[in-house]
Amino acid sequence: MLEPALVQQLKTYLAMTTEDVVLVPSPASDPATDPATARKSAQMMELLGEIAAAGQRVTVADPVADDRTPSFAITRPGTEISVRFAGLPMGHEFNSLVLALLQVGGVPVKADAALLDAVRGLSGDHEFTTYMSLTCQNCPTVVQALNAMSITNPRIRHTAVEGGAFADEVKAKGIQSVPAIYLDGKEWGSGRMTMADILAKLDSSAAEQAAEDLSQRDPYDVLVVGSGPAGAAAAVYAARKGIRTAMVGERIGGQVLDTESIENLISVPHTTGPQLGAALGAHVADYQIDAIEGQHAAELIEAGADGLTGVRFNGGELRAKAVVLATGARWRQLGVPGEQEYKTKGVTYCPHCDGPLFKGQDVAVVGGGNSGIEAAIDLAGVTRHVTVFEFMDSLKADAVLLATLESLPNVDVITSAQSTQVIGDGSHVTGLEYRDRNSGELRTVPVRGIFVQIGLLPNTEWLEGAVNLTKRGEIVVNTRGATSVPGVFAAGDCTTQPYKQIIISMGSGATAALGAFDHIIRTAGAARTLANAS
Repeated sequence: MLEPALVQQLKTYLAMTTEDVVLVPSPASDPATDPATARKSAQMMELLGEIAAAGQRVTVADPVADDRTPSFAITRPGTEISVRFAGLPMGHEFNSLVLALLQVGGVPVKADAALLDAVRGLSGDHEFTTYMSLTCQNCPTVVQALNAMSITNPRIRHTAVEGGAFADEVKAKGIQSVPAIYLDGKEWGSGRMTMADILAKLDSSAAEQAAEDLSQRDPYDVLVVGSGPAGAAAAVYAARKGIRTAMVGERIGGQVLDTESIENLISVPHTTGPQLGAALGAHVADYQIDAIEGQHAAELIEAGADGLTGVRFNGGELRAKAVVLATGARWRQLGVPGEQEYKTKGVTYCPHCDGPLFKGQDVAVVGGGNSGIEAAIDLAGVTRHVTVFEFMDSLKADAVLLATLESLPNVDVITSAQSTQVIGDGSHVTGLEYRDRNSGELRTVPVRGIFVQIGLLPNTEWLEGAVNLTKRGEIVVNTRGATSVPGVFAAGDCTTQPYKQIIISMGSGATAALGAFDHIIRTAGAARTLANAS
């Protein structure tokens, strides 16, 4: 089932395990099982056999009954440690499978020590179920976080359910967006969540305890705020100077994790967002960088007499001699009635994540730029019909994308269309209302899903009044990445850097880090000169 190269990689990884791992399968055993389920069960048994063959410490136990088939548990003998996958965790979830194998096999969970202590201290029993899609870039973040929490604290149990294999269950629960998280059988959360996010929602006092540790840390030389391509590049370049460096953000990889295909990162002909995010994390891990996830920046605190600039996060305050702001950007929302009400109930921002959930249905894509047309092309292969809505009088996407779009028989385009309202029946989206900007007439197109693809907004609201921003909210930087505040630098999509591209963000992150290092050595030199003069 696995390609030879993948098997070889798996052997290398499993050689790192220090504890025995037993895979406990639950295949379909009823002769009357439908052919699709029987086929998936056979594939699961083949996959488990290949995993066991690749790892000396891995064995497959006799099958046991379970409510979901096919499914399997990854267990550590003699302990209560166990994580379960229902369906085949391939696609984006294969990394989640490998991580679970390693962590159950004794490889330490890589997370902030204070955060792990808080997870260990959680009281009570918690049964989590995550419904995911194999094409979802956000799902592995949740699956891996809950798996790691269950391994750290066995009173937390987690099952990752592949929605395609359990479509009836997904339909019965009315799930229209993944990842969808259930706790003890009840809907609990949705969308991307890190371990820190889950902990904070599960037990705010435990999260606060983990946060207190943040404020107790010694000052850094360089503090990078943001952990996408720009932030990772800045952290690596700073650490290579041998100075004390921290990188703090919501998730390593940032918004790039939401990108399905990347073909313009020079020297890397093709990769995916999750693969690039993992590579960024691995590169950062090669250096002595304090990488802290699950933190949202809230305030920039101007340097005091000690020359240290502070940044307040949801988990406490950190200080540094120089700060690099690399908070990136987020998807722009429609801002119309019904959008918030029907978010995860038909309104979505990720066609790769949620597209399969609308198989055979009519959907809308709002936005006629590259991201919108790429989404429409992708969705046309899954859904029954796609309608593209563009505010301007013509589409703005690249010609090659438009040519592909025009060749698709199940796509319509409506230009000069101003979205005015998301229509629904209280449970799900039923249509999109728009105003014809030429006639002023209000019209409604019946759809079951609305994919919003109308550009990005910089994540800089928390910086208003602290540094110079443009009207669009971009941080104004010079050629060295310096902002209007001494000792504060910025990089990536949150800045005035032209052309929001991954490779350009990486370069600007390196520039900002070098600028920060130059600032540190010059201010240190000035301080020594003043001290000698006195």
